[in-house]
Amino acid sequence: MIPKTNAPTIDDVARQAGVSISTVSRVLNHTVPVSDEIVAKVEAAMRDLRYTPRAAARNLATARTNTLGLVLAELVGDFFSPLLRGIESIAAEQGYDLLISTAGRRGPQDQLPNSFNKHNADGLLIFAGCLTAEGVRDTHARGVPLALLHQTPPDHLPIPCVTIENKAATRALVEHLIVQHERRRIVFLTGEPGNEDGHWREMGYREALLRHDLPIQDELIAPGHFDRHIAQATIERLLRARVAFDAVFAGDDEAAVGVYAALRDANLHIPNDVAVVGFDDQSLAQVLQPPLTTVHVPIEQVGSAAARGLIQLLHGAQPELLTLLPTTMIIRASCGC
Repeated sequence: MIPKTNAPTIDDVARQAGVSISTVSRVLNHTVPVSDEIVAKVEAAMRDLRYTPRAAARNLATARTNTLGLVLAELVGDFFSPLLRGIESIAAEQGYDLLISTAGRRGPQDQLPNSFNKHNADGLLIFAGCLTAEGVRDTHARGVPLALLHQTPPDHLPIPCVTIENKAATRALVEHLIVQHERRRIVFLTGEPGNEDGHWREMGYREALLRHDLPIQDELIAPGHFDRHIAQATIERLLRARVAFDAVFAGDDEAAVGVYAALRDANLHIPNDVAVVGFDDQSLAQVLQPPLTTVHVPIEQVGSAAARGLIQLLHGAQPELLTLLPTTMIIRASCGC
């Protein structure tokens, strides 16, 4: 046995016993008969690894409450209000309550939040960046119905996912800056590490530059993390370093607020000196001065589609495994139009 520095997982038990994760799950939950020999192997592996089954997932998998659980990193900013509205509307329509847990900005976790340590939800809606791939695999292996928001499932697991079109929208917005406003040095502020929306937006940015024979310059790709404070600090750092740029793709509208602050503190005019564009079309985008050019995301529809898919699972149906919702470019004054 190889010593482990982290708490053992169901994956570790399966490898130690020489069986599949689903077999370990059957032994733990007693849902399907398993031979005595296999049970003995799994139990021996659990003893060797000192593996303790996670009560939250086991309880979720074995009873009904007419409640949906929602796991978010945090509940700040304008993004989450329409998302919750979409989830709550479908939950209420179908006779479900909604239990919300916020994990904080600690990064993805390997297990469910402590707020799900009792039998209190029939299935879970998991927002991007809350559970690691291992955490998703572990929870799914225990039979907990799941739907993912803005995060595709690991290992092609049959877990429904609702997300948005990021790459083409970003490419179109960056091309608008290049073609319509002759911007050539465009800063791209990245999302949080590992965030899929941020990854596809960066791919769209890179494609737009390549299409117009513009070089991809590492100094112009910098952290934004969808956070106004991080975005502001990044732009301030670029200005201090005298990095030349004439436009900023802020990553999202929240980060754009920080970009505005940094540029104004430096007495730079938007859009004459530096054009700024965002993503999401939050309510704040219209009230910024100048109003923010951005990409409209059907945030409420993301929530309702995810809730609908999870409820279909709970009723024994198989929803679409990938729902990719369209996005729309919204042109306002911050790009120069």
